[in-house]
Parts: sequence; C-alpha cells; structure tokens
Amino acid sequence: MITPNPIVGTGFHAIGGISASTCYLPSQKLKQWSWGTYWLVQAFFAWIVMPTLIGWITVPGFFEILRTAPKDVMWGAFLLGAVYGFGGMSFGFAIRHIGYSLTYTIAIGMSAILGTFVPLLLYGGLVEYFTAPGGSIILIGIILALLGVSLSGYAGFRKEKDLMVLSGEKVKFNMKLGLVLVIIAGVLSAVFNISLEHGQPISDMAAKNGAGHFEGNAKYIVSTSGTFLVNFVWFFIAGIRQKTLKEFTSRSGIKTADQLKNFFWSMLSGVLWFGQFFFYGLGHVKMGKFQFISWVLHMSMLIFFSYIVGVVMKEWKNVSKNTFITLLIALSVLILSFVVITYGSTFG
Repeated sequence: MITPNPIVGTGFHAIGGISASTCYLPSQKLKQWSWGTYWLVQAFFAWIVMPTLIGWITVPGFFEILRTAPKDVMWGAFLLGAVYGFGGMSFGFAIRHIGYSLTYTIAIGMSAILGTFVPLLLYGGLVEYFTAPGGSIILIGIILALLGVSLSGYAGFRKEKDLMVLSGEKVKFNMKLGLVLVIIAGVLSAVFNISLEHGQPISDMAAKNGAGHFEGNAKYIVSTSGTFLVNFVWFFIAGIRQKTLKEFTSRSGIKTADQLKNFFWSMLSGVLWFGQFFFYGLGHVKMGKFQFISWVLHMSMLIFFSYIVGVVMKEWKNVSKNTFITLLIALSVLILSFVVITYGSTFG
C-alpha cells in the first residue's frame, strides 16, 4: 500500500517541472536539421520509446496488462491522446502570431484550469474534494497558482514590449488568430490529462500486479501512442512536401558526426519530455486523496521553472526594472501556491 506524502509528491512534481521546462533546450544544438525532422525524432523517443521502455522496466507484467486491459479504456485513452496531438501543433503556430510568452502562459494556464476541473466534472468529486478537510486550503492554493500564472504572462508580455523597444523593431501581432490557436492549444493540452484519467483502470491493474509507486507508467504508452500517430502523419507528410526527409540520410550532405549529434540532442529532448510525466506519476500517487490537484501543480511548476531557465539563460537581461519586479512577484506567488497546496494536502 502506498503511503501518501504530499511534501514528497510536490518534490516529484518539481523535478517533473524542471524536466518539462528544459526539454526543448537541446534543439538549439542542432545543425542543418529542419524543425520537422527534429520533431519526428524527439516525438518517437518521447511518445513511443520511453513510455514503452520505462513501463517494461517498472511495471510487472506490463505487456500482459496492456493486452488484457478493458478495450473501451484503451481506445478512449488512445483517442484522447490523439486529440492532444493537435494541441502541440496549434501551440507552435500560435507562437508565430502572439509570441512565446503569451502563448506559453495562456495555453498552460488554461490547461491547468481545465485539466484539473474537467476530470472532476466528468468522473465526479468536485464538491466532495473541496469540502473535505484541507479542501478549502487547496482551493486557495489553486487560486494563487492561477494568479501566479497570470502575473507570469503579464511579465512575459512586458518583456516582449521592452525588447521590442530596445531593438527598435516593430513586431506584428495577429491577436485574433493567435488567440484562437492558443485557446485550441490550451484546451487540447488539458485533454491529455483527461486521457490519463480515463486510463486510470490500467494503472489500477498495474498496482494490483505489484507496480507500487510506478503504477502510472502502465498507462502512458496508451495515451502517447495516439499523440505520436497524429504528429507522425502530420510531419511525415510535411517532410515529403518540403523535401526535408532526406535529412535523415547521407544524401543531405550533413557530416556523419553532426548527424549523430543531431540524433543525440533530439533523443535527449524526447527523454526530458517523458521525464516530466515519469515524475508526474510518482508525485501523483503521493498526493493521497487530493490527486486531482496534480495537474495544476504540474502546470504551475512547469511555468515557474521555464521562467527560471529564462533568467539563467539571460533572456531577461535587458528588460526594465518594473518588468523584472513583476516577474519576481509572479514567481513568489507561484512558490506560495506550492506551499499552500502542499499544506492543504498534508492537512487533509
């Protein structure tokens, strides 16, 4: 039997947040590869190789569990995962129209809200959880987390304006189209959590089979294989049209050493992406009866550490004093929300 420990659970979610916030940094090391080529490799490792490998290593009878799991659960989780596959694409397109900071914060903020409350509405427990001991404290923590996310977005918006003034360049924003895309990205990102919730019976089977803390690793491959299928079809067709698939072969003219490095950095991206959900699963089982807050906690951690990474990489070096103060306040509110949510879970 797993003993709940929200403090340890929050720590695991923090490690997952660090993994998620750094998973795309290796792409900066690529040489002569298009984004589509990189995406196919990292997606294969993130959504096929790692979920299968980790599930096989940590879950006793992993393949037998998948073979005997209820078909409606398997197909439901798979199709919901496939729907999420379109969310990542919308996210990328939204960045082109309203910038990284706004896209990132609005999409993840929406995902945090919807991914937390929609499963409770679908599977029950909304009122019961928040009226239980510690529930009201957790609700305050969730509100603080959403406030921190909003302040982070505002800081990002100020940063883009500051850098625009500094460079003297005029950046064109298409807010209408960008907002539509970012809403799609946010909603579909939340769908991935719904996919994981729908696949919970697979984790329950793994728990009965002795998986312990690693029970969540049994269900990931079901959701992520749907995600991969959609992305593979999309980027494979794009690779044919744009004639970038040759980058995988010697005909590309890329040096063998650079080619191997490209594969390594893309693989590392995929490993880091999956790492977030490996630790998400460990943190999730430690949250006790308040497991439903794992998603908002994970999303808040993701935003928090992504901004920390930005500071370390000096992306905020040339912003105004007021913008940097706004960022510090936002990060402080997020830290406070982590403490309040953890306390509420422990108290409950």
